[in-house]
Amino acid sequence: MKLERITLRQIRMPLVHFFETSFGRTTERDIILVEVQAEGVSGWGEVTAGEHPFYNEEWTASAWPILRDYVAPCVLGRNLVTAADFAPLTAHIRGHLMARGGLEAAVWDLEARLDNVPLFRKIGGGARTEIPCGVSIGIQESIPELLALIARELAAGYQRIKIKIKPGWDVDVVRRVRESFPTIQLMADANSAYTLADQDHLACLDKYGLMMIEQPLGHDDIIDHAALQARLATPLCLDECIRSARHAEHAVQLRACGIMNIKLGRVGGFREARLVHDVAQAAGIPVWCGGMLESGIGRAHNIALSTLPNFVLPGDVSAGSRYWARDIVDPPIEVTDRGTIQVPDAPGFGYAIDHEFIEHLTVRQEVLV
Repeated sequence: MKLERITLRQIRMPLVHFFETSFGRTTERDIILVEVQAEGVSGWGEVTAGEHPFYNEEWTASAWPILRDYVAPCVLGRNLVTAADFAPLTAHIRGHLMARGGLEAAVWDLEARLDNVPLFRKIGGGARTEIPCGVSIGIQESIPELLALIARELAAGYQRIKIKIKPGWDVDVVRRVRESFPTIQLMADANSAYTLADQDHLACLDKYGLMMIEQPLGHDDIIDHAALQARLATPLCLDECIRSARHAEHAVQLRACGIMNIKLGRVGGFREARLVHDVAQAAGIPVWCGGMLESGIGRAHNIALSTLPNFVLPGDVSAGSRYWARDIVDPPIEVTDRGTIQVPDAPGFGYAIDHEFIEHLTVRQEVLV
C-alpha cells in the first residue's frame, strides 16, 4: 500500500443521554475521523480521545496537530507491506497513542478493503461470529433512576452491567443495585477515583459478588493496584494504566489484576492490542473490549478486535442507538435479543459509511497529501 492521501475530519455528535463518570458529564462528542486512501480505496479510523485531558493526557484538540504535523508525515507516500508496518514508523513519537491509533486503525481497514477480506481476519481474529455485549452506565441523578436504566438495558438483552462509581456514589449504590438484581453480571468502574488509603472502604464491595472493580487507583499505577488486589477478594481490572504489552507484563508479574480491559486507542492500535491480548492470554487473564463513546466507526473496529480468542468477557461494545439518534455507519450497529452483536463479514470493518451525514456533522476538515 502506498498511502496517498489522509483526510482529517472533526465531527460533533450530541448524545441521546448524558454520560457521567468520576471525570464529569459528557453531553456531546467531538470526534476526529481519519480517512486514508490508496489505489482509489479508503480506510477509516477514529481517534477515541475525549474532549478534555481527563481520561488520559490526550484530547480532541491535541490530537489534530499531532496527526497533521507528526503522525501523517511519517506514513504519507510510504509503501507499507502490511498495516503492521505503521506502528514502527511512528514509534519515535512519545505518547499520543490515541492519535496514532486512530490513523493506524484506518490503515488496517484500508488493507482489509484492498485485500477484499473482513478486518477481523486481517488482525488474526475470527474466534467467534458474534460477540457478547455489556453496557456501561454512567452516574445518574438518583439511585432509582439508575435502577430503572439497568432494568431497561437488561430487558434489551445485555449480558453484563457496568456502573460508574466514585467517592460518595459507591458502596450504597452497589448494594442497592445488587438487592434489586441479585443474579446479574455486575461490575463497577472507578476511573482512578480512589487511592490505596481507601482500601478498607473498597473492600466493602467484596460482599456484593462483583465480576470486577475497574481501575480504582491511579491512572498510571500498577504497584498500588497489586497491593489492593492482595487485599480484595473481588478481581481488579486494569484499564488506564495498561498502554502496552510491557505494561501488561508488569501487571502479570506483580499480580496486580485478575482481568484486563483493552481499548484500541489507549494502546495505540491493533498491533499493540494484539500483543497485550497475547500477554494476558498466556497468563490466563481474560480480557474484554472497553469503550470510549465511539461513533459507529470506532465501534466497528471494537467489534473486530473482540473476535480475538481471549476476549471472553462481555465488553462495552453496545448498540449505537444507546448513544446516537443517528449514527454514521449503515446499517446501524444493533444488539440481538441474546445480548450479542453479529460480526459482519464484508470487507474492512463491515459497515458502509454515511458520507452525507458525516459532512453534515463536520466542523473542520483538512486534507494531507
